[in-house]
Amino acid sequence: MRSVKRGSILFVGKDVIEMVKQEVNPHIASLAVAVPPYSADQAFAEEFMRRHYGGKLSPRSLGLIRTTFQHRSIQKRHFALDDPDCLVDEAPDARIARFTHWSLELSAQAITKALSKAGAGVDAVTGLVVNTCTGYICPGISTYLIERLGLSRSVRAYDMVGSGCGGAIPNLQVAESMLKTNGEGVVVSVSVEICTTTFQMDNDLSLILSNALFGDGAAAAVLWTRPEGFELVRSAGRYVPEQRDTIRFVHKGGRLHNQLSLQLPNLVRKAAAEVVADVLGSQSLTVDDVKHWALHTGGEKIINAVRDEIGIPEERLWATRKVLSEYGNMSSPTVWFVLDEIEKNGVLPGDWCVMVAYGAGLSAHAFLLRKR
Repeated sequence: MRSVKRGSILFVGKDVIEMVKQEVNPHIASLAVAVPPYSADQAFAEEFMRRHYGGKLSPRSLGLIRTTFQHRSIQKRHFALDDPDCLVDEAPDARIARFTHWSLELSAQAITKALSKAGAGVDAVTGLVVNTCTGYICPGISTYLIERLGLSRSVRAYDMVGSGCGGAIPNLQVAESMLKTNGEGVVVSVSVEICTTTFQMDNDLSLILSNALFGDGAAAAVLWTRPEGFELVRSAGRYVPEQRDTIRFVHKGGRLHNQLSLQLPNLVRKAAAEVVADVLGSQSLTVDDVKHWALHTGGEKIINAVRDEIGIPEERLWATRKVLSEYGNMSSPTVWFVLDEIEKNGVLPGDWCVMVAYGAGLSAHAFLLRKR
């Protein structure tokens, strides 16, 4: 007779030993966020718009600026620049140089902090996934991070583009798959956006809303196979490509212009509710079973629409409201900022948490987590 131990289960047999490997879901070991040092409140941002663009904007646009920039939901945002005046007539080459510098800087800061929190060194990193939608460089940000942080030259590295504000969760799905396939070391998931490198201003409601809402930032999560941290239980996504024009970047004169529809809250609420129903149904859970909700900020109207459609108690959206107030919408990293606030406030073992993000596509994504 012989015995075989696989995972944490001991199997004993007389003739034939069936070796079964115990499945362990990957876990988020740690996460960290980073923002540029320059910040400004909404009063300064409004004055900036009036000072530089007041002469070319219509009375209607100036009225919209007053309404949007004075909305109580956002107090300040962080911007990847030294002087906001650089945004006025910024040359394309200067813009991509600024994107390259700050996307690398903020990503490196977030990764370094996340690895430190997990007690892992750079030599433990076997996989790296980076997503962004606000700039394009080739080779991608991942290669710069390999050099900057001293990661293994054989690390599995991937760059994802075009996922918009919802990109953190597809990124996390890829990182999860890499860890399930390889199972060694840690995989780092990074979301970084320099939204100011898409800055434009004109008599366009989409641009006015964008300039009152978006900020810059990055986030990194470290994944491992140890049963510690947030267990990645189930994820879901939903795409509505026929509605892509409701939220997307469009090219005009070789520059990115953000395009937002006033119908967005109604469209997002339906897609978000569908993916939440998918992940909760997989574990026979109800909305009331989920103690923690990490919703992408999006904007107050979208937050309210998603809240009402899913039936989330308002008191469980405190972290989303806090991040919106202090950082605005940083596109894809934002949902990580919300989860970071939730974790800092205290999450008990066994607590359920749902991450929900939505954006270009039109798309919506959700991930069901459980604290271990």
